[in-house]
Amino acid sequence: MDFRHELVLPNENLPFRLFVFEGKDGGYKVSKHWHRSIEIFLVLEGGMDFYINSRLYRLGRGQFILVNSNEVHSIDCPEPNFTLVLQIPRGLFDAYVEDVDPLLFLRSCGKDKEMACLIRRMQEADAYRQPGYLFQILRDFYQIMYLLVTDYRIPQADKEWKNQNRNTDRLSRITNYIQAHYKEDLKLEGVAQIFGFSPAYLSRMFRKYAGINYKTYVSDLRTQAGYRLLLNTQMSVGEIALECGFPDSRSFTKAFRRQYGMPPAEYRKNCYRSQEMENGYEGKNIDNNNVKKEP
Repeated sequence: MDFRHELVLPNENLPFRLFVFEGKDGGYKVSKHWHRSIEIFLVLEGGMDFYINSRLYRLGRGQFILVNSNEVHSIDCPEPNFTLVLQIPRGLFDAYVEDVDPLLFLRSCGKDKEMACLIRRMQEADAYRQPGYLFQILRDFYQIMYLLVTDYRIPQADKEWKNQNRNTDRLSRITNYIQAHYKEDLKLEGVAQIFGFSPAYLSRMFRKYAGINYKTYVSDLRTQAGYRLLLNTQMSVGEIALECGFPDSRSFTKAFRRQYGMPPAEYRKNCYRSQEMENGYEGKNIDNNNVKKEP
């Protein structure tokens, strides 16, 4: 996952996304990001530390957490985990629910077991794909929507939340631009001028509403783009650095070490070693091809 304002795209033929978030070896982090869609994480194995608006929620097996629209969140997975993620585009509520502003939900309530069961059933139906499985998935999904609106919804949002949501929406226009141009020169002054802000004002926006300074945001976005290239290509560290907008390999290595705890070359070597060990295991006859994973 990128450090970004995330655009949630529905699964083909379905009005939502359901995928597996799996940290096989632990030590995996997802940096601060936000999106307009509602998101539910259900931990099936292992655990994770979940941060929403800088508040820590520790999740263990069988627990889930709901992330509201435009809430800044990040994830730290110190141990291996297997987690289901359901992402519901905000526009679905506009079509079926009156008075959707504000649209704010509790993180948990007395229906948590039922909610977890429905999400798990959706994943199982998708994995086995028996005749009519899409109808099963849609049935359970709309039951989840019903529970959200009837049992989880908070009828009134306070002034602080409304202000946060409005400003995060504004900031999203800027982060969309940064995501599209992260390989280019993205000095604070230039980006601020494009959007009609002073550099000082744009800097304050990032610190206040994203909980991070502008320079770190851009660096982390480039670093995670480099992370993908590191694991999925044969490019050298220097080539990756330049491809992702860093001035040289030294600056990329420094940023990568800060985020992942070791230099990129060492991280790549460790990942290859782990993959070789895993490929050497016997008795791996389970077919996971039908489980939808995050792109």
